[in-house]
Amino acid sequence: MAHWLASARTVQREGVISRFDPRFWTVNFPRPMMAAVTTIAADALRVEAQFYRANDLAGLIWEAADVHDHPLLRYETSRDFRGCRLRFRWRASGVLALNVINGPVLTIEGRDAAGQARAWYVRLWNYAVGSPNDAVVSIDLAALSGGFLLPGEADPVWAGDIDRMFVSLVPTGFTGADAALTAPSTGWIELTDMTCEGPGAVLTIGDAVVPEHGLGIASGYDDSYHLTPARLLRNALLLGYRGSIVHYVGMSHYFRLEPASGGYFVSTTGAVMNVAALAWHRAFAAQAKLLGFGIIWSVSYELLDQHCWAAWKQRAGDGTAGLTGWDPPSALLSPAHEEAMRYLRDLAAALMDMAVAAGLAPKFQIGEPWWWVMPDGRPCLYDDAAKAALGGNPVAIGSVRGALTAAQKALLDAAGALLAQSTAALAAAAKAAAPECETHLLTYLPTVLDAAAPELKRANMPMGWARPAFDVLQLEDYDWVVAGDSASTAKGVALAEARLGYPVAQQHYLAGFVLRPDQAGQWRAIAAAADVARARGVGATFAWALPQVLRDGFVQFDTESEMQAFDDVQFPLALGREAEVMPEFSTAILTGAGGHEVRNASWAGGRTRYDVGPGVRSEADIAALLAFFRARLGPARGFRLRDPFDASSGTGSALDQRLGLGDGIVTRFALVKHYGEGARRITRPVAGSVRVAVNGVETVAFTVAAGGFVVLDVAPGAGAAVTAGFAFDVPVRFAEDRLAVNRATFLAGAAASVPLVEVREE
Repeated sequence: MAHWLASARTVQREGVISRFDPRFWTVNFPRPMMAAVTTIAADALRVEAQFYRANDLAGLIWEAADVHDHPLLRYETSRDFRGCRLRFRWRASGVLALNVINGPVLTIEGRDAAGQARAWYVRLWNYAVGSPNDAVVSIDLAALSGGFLLPGEADPVWAGDIDRMFVSLVPTGFTGADAALTAPSTGWIELTDMTCEGPGAVLTIGDAVVPEHGLGIASGYDDSYHLTPARLLRNALLLGYRGSIVHYVGMSHYFRLEPASGGYFVSTTGAVMNVAALAWHRAFAAQAKLLGFGIIWSVSYELLDQHCWAAWKQRAGDGTAGLTGWDPPSALLSPAHEEAMRYLRDLAAALMDMAVAAGLAPKFQIGEPWWWVMPDGRPCLYDDAAKAALGGNPVAIGSVRGALTAAQKALLDAAGALLAQSTAALAAAAKAAAPECETHLLTYLPTVLDAAAPELKRANMPMGWARPAFDVLQLEDYDWVVAGDSASTAKGVALAEARLGYPVAQQHYLAGFVLRPDQAGQWRAIAAAADVARARGVGATFAWALPQVLRDGFVQFDTESEMQAFDDVQFPLALGREAEVMPEFSTAILTGAGGHEVRNASWAGGRTRYDVGPGVRSEADIAALLAFFRARLGPARGFRLRDPFDASSGTGSALDQRLGLGDGIVTRFALVKHYGEGARRITRPVAGSVRVAVNGVETVAFTVAAGGFVVLDVAPGAGAAVTAGFAFDVPVRFAEDRLAVNRATFLAGAAASVPLVEVREE
């Protein structure tokens, strides 16, 4: 498979949408309130909101520039709204009405006719006909005024250079004070019968369709709560993702809260999800079903720390809570705390009910359950609930990275049994709600199989997870992938298979993810790791995750597999020195009037053409050649050719060619042959011919991976030179769809023409 990081649309197909299409509105709000926008018809949207504070305010937003969709799928940027007339029916409940002070206002942000940045505040009631909670609003952007009372306080809007506009929504108990509402409240609005008319009413939008490529996609509510589910799933579908979506319900946006001790904490009574999250996920499930997606609903042992009850948190021996490095941090829930675990079980049951109601096959994932380890190696096994479950006074472990006593190992085993018991109960809760539920366990190999803490797997990959505890084992390893540490991945996968017993067909692989935009180059390694997993035969492979795919413009596609197919067989005829070998480059040469040239090399390296006709020496050779040509479907399938003039690294010594320098992490090095300043990737080494040296000392502690990669058992130290010697074949294909050889040509002593061309495999 191949990938591309698209930054903008060029020749890709485009369509059109109506400006203000309900799918492309977003919401924003301050914590702890929550809000979500969903599409309820082709011309209608609905916002659900959960309010906690007297100054809570949600914005329903339309942006002139699309910064949320994939670069190939964005709508055009158009900041001139003067040719637009927007009309909709407004209905609402639980929010301040259109006619009161602090009621819904359309805030318009942009620049005035002189180019000065400013904002206008348009009271919607001034453009409404009907009642304060059920009215038709008509807005002509070319003749619009801000101000509370019109015409006396009119502030004419210049709509020729707008960045965004948003409608403000506040609770009926709004005062603007930073204080709690008398009681948490909910509210909603609907904009229906939405129409936009005028010369600016239509926008072009990317409508490229990436062919289905065999990868699934993962997503998460915490990253996508502000988008409509329809918008999110449109991106997934058009980018070629199919099958089930691994959807992480999250750790910071889905729950209901209750006030306590001056803060807000996860509510353990009533519905698990707040009204906004519930509406969003119901719409997500319905739209996924409509588009043919399945959903693997993912729940983790993680909650935003500021809303997590103190007793629920895992803690180190000194009482310090185990917190992640996110900003703001999340807390890890103790597998021993019954109330915390019951809360997760209630969430699992609610999600399975939702899946069944939408007509989806119920699928549930327990995402990365583990005992947290502090940066200094202290395990978080010592919250009150865990201590009680582990005997009351469990032995102290100063660091899991040092040598451990028998008692400390026994404690890790007991902690692992406790973790396995909690995950089994969580899976059982999902199955109780949906008996046909397929259960998944996701484990993050670089943490649970940390080489510096070899005994940690006792606690974090417990034997209680062994098959058939779950239907599918899901593996994730992106720390190793982006570091180029494929050896650790191979060892980790092998250890997980041996320890837990899930055959490869009952495994899924999650590739990714890229944390920051400046790390987009990591997609190359992630795409390669996905290819390795698929070649290994896993049941499904997922890109993690859709928000990063959209942000970085990642496009995954099959490289026309039939055309790029390769048969790992040798050309059947021996080549003599009569064979023609023609290295070629692609160079554009511009000659000026004075005879000076400007030369531009289009290829980073040459490729070679061959004519192997002189190797045909008998009628038997003709028959073998014709059979081989038919088996390759002409030029459709590649094969190996031994170049009679260039088939080795040099002398064959392990010191022949320099592959790279060690950094203490990377174990995978590509085979290359240097030609002065140029280099050629060697993707088809001859089996058994590769010899390797590290800092001039030959080693046998390596394997040769597909594609011409040396994988060392141990990462070379920083600055250590890795070299290799090898024999190699050239990947080639027939150059033409026809092959013309005949007996008369052979008997006349003339060589047939059998052209081949080298194919690039990287």
